[in-house]
Amino acid sequence: MESKLLSVPALVLGALLIVGPATAAEPVVVRDAWIRAPAPGQPVAGAYMEVTARAKSALVAIASPVAARSELHSTTMEGGIMKMRPAERIELAAGRPVKFEPGGLHVMLVDLKRALKPGEKIPLVLTVERADSSRATVTIQAEVRAADGAAMHHH
Repeated sequence: MESKLLSVPALVLGALLIVGPATAAEPVVVRDAWIRAPAPGQPVAGAYMEVTARAKSALVAIASPVAARSELHSTTMEGGIMKMRPAERIELAAGRPVKFEPGGLHVMLVDLKRALKPGEKIPLVLTVERADSSRATVTIQAEVRAADGAAMHHH
């Protein structure tokens, strides 16, 4: 009986590691990270996710080995025209999810180094600046998803 009781915490820990929740040391929790598969030959791709900070902080950079550079962008409607602008930082309030989605905040992976195929997982490294100005990085995996015509995001 004792060996079964000792194995329960190990099973729970193992299950948590498989699911991959953020540890207390990670400044943000990221959910539903995905990248829209670009059209053949297109050198850019959009990345989307939901980011929730554990404490007041800011997302200041995102990098990926599949792109020469990555940019944080915001999209707004001005006079009926959609305008996209680079953002140096995205403020994150403690416990309040920030959605990166088509037509809003998003990440542009620029100068892709190779084709991205639906279903593959791509690493993204988020750099978060804490309130004390220290920085931490969090690496996540984003799934490449096929573009659907209903929500195309043109650049």
